[in-house]
Amino acid sequence: SATIPLFMSNKDVAAEAVTGSGKTLAFVIPILEILLRREEKLKKMQVGAIIITPTRELAIQIDEVLSHFTKHFPRFSQILLIGGRNPMEDVEKFKECGGNIIVATPGRLEDLFRRKADGLDLASCVKSLDVLVLDEADRLLDMGFEASLNAILDFLPKQRRTGLFSATQTQEVENLVRAGLRNPVRISVKEKGVAASNTQKTPTRLENYYMICKADEKFNQLVHFLRQHKQEKHLVFFSTCACVEYYGKALESLIKQVKIMSIHGKMKHKRNKIFTEFRKLPGGILVCTDVMARGIDIPEVHWVLQYDPPSSASAFVHRCGRTARIGNVGSALVFLLPMEESYINFLSINQKCPMQEMKPQANVLDLLPKLKSMALADRAVFEKGMKAFVSYVQAYAKHECNLIFRIKDLDFASLAKGFALLKMPKMPELRGKSFPDFTPVTVNTDSISFKDKNREKQRQKQLEQQRKEREENGGKKKPIKNKAWSKQKAKREKKKKITAKRKREEGSDIEDEDMEELLNDTRLLKRLKKGKISEEEFEKRVIGSQSRLKAETLAD
Repeated sequence: SATIPLFMSNKDVAAEAVTGSGKTLAFVIPILEILLRREEKLKKMQVGAIIITPTRELAIQIDEVLSHFTKHFPRFSQILLIGGRNPMEDVEKFKECGGNIIVATPGRLEDLFRRKADGLDLASCVKSLDVLVLDEADRLLDMGFEASLNAILDFLPKQRRTGLFSATQTQEVENLVRAGLRNPVRISVKEKGVAASNTQKTPTRLENYYMICKADEKFNQLVHFLRQHKQEKHLVFFSTCACVEYYGKALESLIKQVKIMSIHGKMKHKRNKIFTEFRKLPGGILVCTDVMARGIDIPEVHWVLQYDPPSSASAFVHRCGRTARIGNVGSALVFLLPMEESYINFLSINQKCPMQEMKPQANVLDLLPKLKSMALADRAVFEKGMKAFVSYVQAYAKHECNLIFRIKDLDFASLAKGFALLKMPKMPELRGKSFPDFTPVTVNTDSISFKDKNREKQRQKQLEQQRKEREENGGKKKPIKNKAWSKQKAKREKKKKITAKRKREEGSDIEDEDMEELLNDTRLLKRLKKGKISEEEFEKRVIGSQSRLKAETLAD
């Protein structure tokens, strides 16, 4: 109600509002009104409005909402431009049906602006643009779309209405407001009856719970909870794609008579189909990463379960906001380790998010042995578990609240038990540590085969090749050095390379010798990454080339 009249009276709008407060209608209605009021009707290939949103799922959802209105106005054609399908299909569809209103993700839209050679001159089509909407603007920037957005803005006419919608205001969003909007009216929508200084960022009809339990008890508690709430619809959030892959399969085999689906950012073509299917289900479980955390409106979600706390406090709010939307009631539960308990106070202060404790259930079934036997029976499960553990540790090390989520305080033995691992993986974070509380299986894990016969055949082929190589190297295995997640050396070298490229483009007067040294170091780094030279040899050569340069400088 605050946004629509302003948008209609030709004002640029920057709106901040709690999740689930109906931001989509706040721009869909003005877009249609503005286009209906146009003096000249839009031709088939003329674009009147563009809505840009960070994820495919959100784009699909906005496209659906929009189609509820446009079906009453057949004069407007709308088109959905998202990844996960062939861009040429979009080019042909646009040429055939037109697109007065475009709903798009930034990457695909930018791609289509560069398809002039394929017979689509989108830059000419957008000259008629009246309205641009940037939805979930903070997320657009978080996901690294800044360059794409700037490229798109360069193609668009300056005389337009622009609306920027976001659940949180960050400095980056502020910069985007300054770059893309002209004298914007700022709107901040708060929950009724809440003092402005004490604004709660989650919907007031949302009940927020937390449960403190050890790493090796978490999975059993989750399964017990889901079995108790079989008839309802839930989202279960994990921190990484690998965790979704592993635990999604685990839940599928352990919770019967419930539709369980998994979705994460690395899925290319299946994501759109899974999302659409889950939205239509009356009940079920969607196992997901934060790709589902923003703006997605899945009808009737009863519980949002956060198995892993998200990497930032604002992501916590967005995950919870998938339930209790548009006046509905909903609940959210986050599982925390005993060492993470101070996160509760942090959320209540930082995000004004009140939490109630839910005690772990007593005498729940221990399902970890079953998970172990699944790994022993199929190498695919065993490998997924190992990858999930490694990716979890990696994500934990990068947590925004690293004073609470401290990797050095993690109980790796308990964590490995919670992942039902058969053995500890080899990784830099575990080097030099002993785990008396973790008992690996006595089985040689190399003997575990894939249930998939083709994969097993391929694995046996690789093992045979490795055996031959060992024989050629006199029984010695080719050493492969694990790199720590930080990869400081690689970072430094990458920085050098970028600096060199920038200086070249600026026509810098950088010395040829310096340039040669940088290029040489980059070449050496590539060889190191491919395993063609050892780390010692890499360091020797880099130090050697630097010493040589110093000597030449002194001689000059």
